[in-house]
Parts: sequence; C-alpha cells; structure tokens
Amino acid sequence: MVNDRRPRPSLARLGLTDQRAESVLEKLGWWSGDTPRDEEHAPVMWALARSPDPDLALRGVERLAEAVSDWTELDTALRTEVALRGRLLAVLGSSTALSDHLVVHPDRWHRLAGPERIPGADLAACTTALLRAVGADPAAPPAGAPAGGAAALTGSEAVNALGTAYRDEVLTLAAADLAAVGEPSLPVLDVEDVAGRLADIAEAALRAALAVALAELGGTDLGRLAVIAMGKTGGRELNYVSDVDVVFVGEPGADNPAGMQATTRFATRLMRIAGEACFQVDANLRPEGRQGALVRTLDGHVSYYKRWAKTWEFQALLKARPIAGDAELGAEYAKAVAPMVWSATERPDFVVDVQAMRRRVEEHVRPDHAERELKLGPGGLRDVEFAVQLLQLVHGRTDETLRSPSTLQALHALDVGGYVGREDGANLAASYRFLRLLEHRLQLQRMRRTHLLPPPTDTAALRWLARAARMRPDGRHDATGVLLAEWARNARRVRRLHEKLFYRPLLTAVSRLPADSARLSPDAAKARLGALGWASPEGALNHLRALTSGVSRAAAIQQTLLPVLLDELALSPDPDRGLLAYRRVSEALANTPWYLRLLRDEGAVAQRLMKLLGTSALVPDLLVRAPEVLRMLAEPVKGQADELTKDPVEVATSIRATVARQPDADSAAATARSLRRHELLRVACADLLGLATVARVCEALTTVWVAVLQATLDAVVRAAGPAQARIAVIGMGRLGGGELGYGSDADVMFVCEPLGGASDSEAVKWSTAVVEGVRRRLGTPSPDPALVIDADLRPEGRQGPLVRTFESYRAYYARWSEAWEAQALLRARPLVGDEELGRRFTALIDPIRYPAEGLEHAAITEIRRIKARVDTERLPRGADRSTHTKLGLGGLADVEWTVQLLQLQYAGDIPELRTMSTLDGLAEAAAAGLLTSDDVAALVAGWTTATRARNAVMLVKGKPGDQLPRSGRELAAVAVAMGYSPGGDPGVFLDDYRRVTRRARAVVERVFYGAPG
Repeated sequence: MVNDRRPRPSLARLGLTDQRAESVLEKLGWWSGDTPRDEEHAPVMWALARSPDPDLALRGVERLAEAVSDWTELDTALRTEVALRGRLLAVLGSSTALSDHLVVHPDRWHRLAGPERIPGADLAACTTALLRAVGADPAAPPAGAPAGGAAALTGSEAVNALGTAYRDEVLTLAAADLAAVGEPSLPVLDVEDVAGRLADIAEAALRAALAVALAELGGTDLGRLAVIAMGKTGGRELNYVSDVDVVFVGEPGADNPAGMQATTRFATRLMRIAGEACFQVDANLRPEGRQGALVRTLDGHVSYYKRWAKTWEFQALLKARPIAGDAELGAEYAKAVAPMVWSATERPDFVVDVQAMRRRVEEHVRPDHAERELKLGPGGLRDVEFAVQLLQLVHGRTDETLRSPSTLQALHALDVGGYVGREDGANLAASYRFLRLLEHRLQLQRMRRTHLLPPPTDTAALRWLARAARMRPDGRHDATGVLLAEWARNARRVRRLHEKLFYRPLLTAVSRLPADSARLSPDAAKARLGALGWASPEGALNHLRALTSGVSRAAAIQQTLLPVLLDELALSPDPDRGLLAYRRVSEALANTPWYLRLLRDEGAVAQRLMKLLGTSALVPDLLVRAPEVLRMLAEPVKGQADELTKDPVEVATSIRATVARQPDADSAAATARSLRRHELLRVACADLLGLATVARVCEALTTVWVAVLQATLDAVVRAAGPAQARIAVIGMGRLGGGELGYGSDADVMFVCEPLGGASDSEAVKWSTAVVEGVRRRLGTPSPDPALVIDADLRPEGRQGPLVRTFESYRAYYARWSEAWEAQALLRARPLVGDEELGRRFTALIDPIRYPAEGLEHAAITEIRRIKARVDTERLPRGADRSTHTKLGLGGLADVEWTVQLLQLQYAGDIPELRTMSTLDGLAEAAAAGLLTSDDVAALVAGWTTATRARNAVMLVKGKPGDQLPRSGRELAAVAVAMGYSPGGDPGVFLDDYRRVTRRARAVVERVFYGAPG
C-alpha cells in the first residue's frame, strides 16, 4: 500500500461539488463525518480529486459499485493498487462512454489491474482476442486468403461479441493512457504509442469482421480480398474515434462464376459488420471515389493510377498499408503502387494540384470554428500532416528513409536527412503531439468524433479538458488559462513552421551563415523549387543567396521572412518573376529602415505584395520609386476604408495643392510626375487585389491625369510672366470620356484667347510656348509609364497649329469640319485652364457633334467605311482579331463607334444622349428605346471586359498592349489580374473573353453596320 502523506482532504479541496457527493462517499464506505473513513481511503480520495471531473468519476464509481458482484473486492483493490486506482478513476472522470461500458460489463475492471505499465496492445494478441470473440481460429489462414478461417458467430450475435471485445481493448488502452492523470507516479504513454495501438486494435477488428463476413456468406470461394489501410490507420496514428479509411484489392475465385461480384459482397459485408460493431469503414479513397468500384483487381488499380489518378491520390497512398485479408495480395499491391507514389512530383500538374489541395483544406473550415479547430484550423494538425507529406513526395523519390506512413516518423527522417532544421523538426513534432493529445481527450469524453475545442465561454468544459491533459496552474494562469495559452502558442508555432518548412532548408543551403544542422544539398533544394512551381530553380537559388548572404540585420530578417513570402509566391502565376522582382525591390529599398519591418510585422502587406509581384511587371517598376505605397497594403482598421481605395476627388485636390507649393515650373512638374507615379501604383494595387471595379479604375486614372495636367499648366503659366492669353485644355478621346487606362495617351486640344490688348498671333505664340513647356516637362523620358499629351485630334491633325484661338476654331468648323471630326468631338470636354473659355468652346461645338437634323445616309455610310478601313489598316500584322482588345471583334472600337453613331444620329433630338461616357451613352440609348436591354447588356459586357483586359495586359507586361497573350505564364498572369483563380486553366479566361466579345460583335453588326438581326 502507498500512503499519501498529505493532509486529510475535505470535499471542497477534492473538487466535489455535487450535493449527493457526501452521501455517496459514505455509502461506498470511503467517507466518515467530514474526512476519509481511514488512512487507507485518503489516497483513493486524492486520486478521485485528480480525476478530470471528480463528480463524474464519483457517479461512475457509484454505478459500478451497484453493478459489480463483489464491491468489497474492488474497494480493496482500489485502496491497495496504485495502478488500478489511477486508471479506473481517471477513466470514470474522463469518459462517459467507457463508464457505461464498465457498468454494462462490470467484471472488466479486472483488466485495469496489474503491473504499473500495461503490456502493449500487441497486434498478434489483440487479433487473437478479437478472433476468439467471434469464434474464429487464430491459427487458421486469415479470412480473405485461400482457405481462410471463418467465424463461428454471425449476425447480431457476432456484432455484439465483436463490439464488446473491441471496446474492451479500447478501455484497457484508454486506462493506461489516462493513468498518470489519476496517479502522477504512473507511466505516461506517448501520443504516438497510443495512436499506434489504436490502429492495431482497428486492424484486429477488421480481421475479425472479415472472418464474420466470410461465415455469413457461407464460407465459399469468394475470391482473394486484401484490405489496404489508408489515412490515419495506414500511418498507425489513429484517433480514439475515427473512420477507418481503406481500399480493397480483390481477385475473383477460380471456382466462383460470380467473380468480382462475390468479392465485392465480401467487402460490403465487412464494412457493415465493422460499422455496426466498432467504427465506420470509409472506402472513398478508392479509385474514382464513391463513383468507382468498391473492389478492383490489382491490375485495375495499377491501370487507374497510371492513367487517371490525381496528385491527391498519390498523397493518400503515402499511408497505404496492407492490414487484413490476403497478405500476399496486399504486399503485391503495396509493391506495385510505391514507384508511382514516389515519382508523383514529375507529373506536369503536380504544383497546380498541390496548391488546389491547400486551398480546399482551408476552405473546409467554418469561419466561426477556425480558432477552435484542432484539425483543419490555422496551425492545426492538417498543417503538420500536409507539410510533412509534401516534403516526403518531393524528396522521397531519391531518399527511401523518408517513406514512412507515420507523420512523426517521417518528420524525424526529414530532420535526420537535413530537409528540415533540427529545432524546427523538434518544435513541430512537439506541437503535433500536443494537438493530438487534446484531440484524443476530446474524443474520449463521449467516444464521438470531434476536433473542436470548447468555446471560450464554456469554462467547465475547458477545465475538464485541461485536467484530462494533465495541465496544472503555473502561477500566472489556472489550468484553463494554461490550456488556452498552450493551444494558442502551439497553433501559432505550427502555422509558422508550416509556412516555413517548404523553404527554410533552402535558405540554409544557400546562405553563407553557419547552420547547426545538416544542410539541404543544392540539388535537393533545386528539386524542391522545381516541384513547387519555379521554372528556373537555379535562378531562384541565386536570388535566395543574394537576399540572405552576410550577417546583417536585413539578411537575418530575410531569413525569417522568405519562407512565408515564398509560400505566397508559389501560388502566383509567375513565381520566378515575382522572386526576381522581390530581390529588385529589396535591393532598391535596402536603406529604407521600415521596409523589412513592415513586411515582418504586417502579414497582410507581405501576402498582398507577393501576389502583386508574382502577377505584375508594372508594380515592381513603380514600387522601387514609390515605396511609400507599401504602407497602404496593410490590412485596414476595422470600420475604415482600405487606403488603396481613396476618393479620386480628394486625390486630385491633394495633387494640385502639393504642386502649387513648388517654387518653379520644373519642380512643380517633377512633383506632379512623382505624385502621379504614387497614385498610378496605388490604383494598380487596388485593381490587382480586386478592390476596384474597372469603372473606378478608369475614373481614378483620369482624375489623376487631369490633376497633374492642371497643376503643371498653372505652374508653367505662373513662370511665363504676364499672361497674353487665356488657355483652355479640351479633353478628347478616353481622357474626355473619363475612361483612361494605364497606358492611355492624353488626347487634348488647346484653345486660347488674347488678353490685355494682345493680338491673335501674340496670344497664339505665348500660349504655344506655355503648352510646349507643359508637354516637355511632363514628357521627359522616365522609367514610369509615359505622360504623352497627344494633340493629333486638333483641326488639320499634325499639320495644323498646336494652339488656335477660339475664333480660329469657329472659322475652321464653319468651313472645313469633316464627319470624323464631329465624331471625335463627341467626347470633347473642358478639363483645365480657363473655365469660361471652356464653356464657350463647348457651346461652339455642340451643334457640330449633335446635329439637329441627325445624319444623312451618306454620312452614315462614310462613318462605316472609315471604321472598316481603321479595322483593316491599323490591326497589327499577325494579331488575333478575336483577342485584340481595341480593334478586335466586339472590342473597344466596336462598342465605342456604335455608341458614337447613335449619338450623331439622335443626340440633336435627345439631350440625354449628350454624354462623353461610353457606358452612360449605352444606358441613355436604352432609355430612349434605341437599343434593347439585351443589346446594352452585351455591349456593356464587351466594353468592360475589353477595357479590363487591356489594363491587365499593361499591368502584367509593364508596357501598353492591345493583344491578349496566346499562352504561357503571361496569359496566366492576365487571367489572375482579371480576377480568375491562380492555378486555374487560363484557357477558361480566353474562352470567356471570346464569348463575351462575340455577343457584343453580334449587336455591332446589327446596330452599327445595319446587318439584319
């Protein structure tokens, strides 16, 4: 007997709060007055107090005392046997389901007595016990093999016997697992040991269920059947409550005309028996899943995996292990599929599949459960398993030591082989064990499948879980506080290590810093990068070497940052270009003190930046000269708008005010260009991140251009001395319509009027000097997208004067105006300069662009002829008309010319049509009955899609372009910039583009060209 020397306990100190507690203890003979009955019962009471739920444990003892045939025997054993006391009271306070099993089978308490360490649930012994429970001969060949032994019991009798024997084994294991909770002096079982024993019990149960199935089907020649364990069973890391994943391999019996049908019935009957007695058997990991045949021959399996299997199926096969049935057939299966598993990384779609699998895993988590999910939540068990399995797939082809189905064994092998750092491997393993321990305890309570921690408000459930996991107060927190703190710490650590494990060994290999663990070889590093999406692994290694070399603080921060950044880059359309861009940006901002700190401390900034760099060539070009925009990538404060989506009017006001403070015209123009760069980058980021619609992008770009033009014009006018003329700048084309893209020129016309007695020639000369000064300062060559002021739409085009007086415009339009000029004037509007002069100019051109009598048939024919000639002559040689955003079928020109023709025809009578916006024009045409709603929808979709695609080309390539890429990474990047999912088929985007523009072209053919509808 072991005496507990602590003071005599009281009910309060024991944690017994149930009102019946004292009376129950007295009835059991454990309590007298307000103390234990005698010294021998004090240790029992302390063990009861250590139980996760003392009240629950006491109720279990009461029920068991009423059920056993000899309470005195059990009472004596509890007082004298430390092992029994710890096991029994811990089980009764931890699991209502196992308590119920003990009460129904009260003699089973004897299984919990004995030596301090219960002998391991040896697979052979366990199999023998479960086979005997159903009346099968353990010495006979296994059911499923030729001449296999059948059970003596069938039907409900067999199910009951197998279920009882199975729960007996689980009870014995759970008692050993929980023993140290009740008696700290007892041994603690490792989590992996418990998981392995659970897998062995499941394996034995399947063998016994197979024997019962054989008996129920008459014991005839059903063919050979092998049961292949998958998932946690295959990895010998099973939970207390879990589906058992299997795959069936069969060969029909030689004397059985039913062939595979008989073998399939055999497998089906096995699943039913095991499901009713022990656990659900899940065969959905078989080829073709639920839609596939339940049982296939070995050749059928091999043929499927060679031709049709997806990457996730090879990942599942990592844990495939024969466990029941015909052992020879199972071994043949394992030998046949192994080479395909370890060459999976050579598949062309490997990276895409891996990325898709990760997204699916994350999407499975309910948002309201994410912070409590032990399995699928951030930093949960799946993060560990996924990282380990991916590293196994990448490196297991050449390193056979990594080919273990066990997560912890594989992680150890990765550590030993230098594929993960020693500290990282140890930390990840420790966190994995901690998470599995919590999972086991949660499932034991009611023997139900769950991976969800109790909510923070359920303090009683959290306290029970903390005590079941042997957590104690640490001086700062009570047991519940320790549990929550440990959960949060381990979840953070797992998530961090999960993000880092793909790449940290690469950094160790390429860095010049010393490492205390084995280095990953450059060849292995290149293999991993190639498997994860880098087209040029050697180039990537060079970039990593450059970023992490040296002993500077920046290099140390990069060592920490890069695992996370590379993880995000791997999901982008072009990881190679993204990594190069990141290196360029990092080198350009090497002396910017806040740059790396921002990436380190603001997770959203790093995540967004990698998406931008892996998609766009324009963003890094601008970023190295406008790094302050990086701060805008931070996650917005709750309740506030994202900084990337500023109001264009506020932006314009700020630009004008800042430029106005500059001392001279050159400084003003330089400031305006700098601010434009900043805003162009901001808008591009918002666009690529899906925060701005195409209309909002066009509005923002136009507003910035107008503000820059006005601020620069004002500065040049101030520097030009006494004004000899007033100037108005008239926006034309996309600028006038408020529809600028990233690469659009600014189409304008300049109008002047003499001041202070100056002659027309003097006014024109002075105004021309001012305008040329604006164009020169804004057009200075620069790495930024060009600021081109295009005045070719003026009267007489390039041959005409750059600036005309108001009266000169009046005279020209009265005598020489042509149809194309009237069409061009449809989007003319005063932008900057003298407002009164701009209004007068608008009044002058309104009768020209909105003719009261509409258009004659000859004029309509001429416009159609000009459009046809433009389409033919200006379309570049070799261009694909179906995907040319400007001149292609259903593209920008098609839609815009259609709207403009309707305006020339009807705006004289319908004032609402007098708008410079293409989309507004379409809406007004529909309101006026000139177009049907279906026509408008098709034209709007065509124009919007083409505009957005044209912008995407500029964002991706960093230079203007109207032709969509035909294939490759540029096409994939354009698709992502258009909002399509990374890793998807970019051909889907092309198909969608062609479909939308084809519908728009059909309307253009009918409305613009007059083709019959």
